[in-house]
Amino acid sequence: MATINDIVLIHLEESPVSFARIESILPDAKKDWYHVKLLMLQIPLQVVTWILKDDYINGESFFMNGKQMQLKKVECPIDEVAPEGHPTRLK
Repeated sequence: MATINDIVLIHLEESPVSFARIESILPDAKKDWYHVKLLMLQIPLQVVTWILKDDYINGESFFMNGKQMQLKKVECPIDEVAPEGHPTRLK
């Protein structure tokens, strides 16, 4: 599950459109729904809050204003195995 400080790639109609960092996840009055505050990583910076089910935070697609949306957590790819046998991250 994506959580606070994670970077997500936002997809609109199955195409990537923007990156955002999750700033906060606060419970909504409805069970399993949350207020997700996103810092949109674009110029100018913009902060938005979306009310999402936990499934949507976990990457399931959903509809917003009739458009299919999806959040995908961004993971740094693992580089070759380091000489000590510990995986390293690309820089």
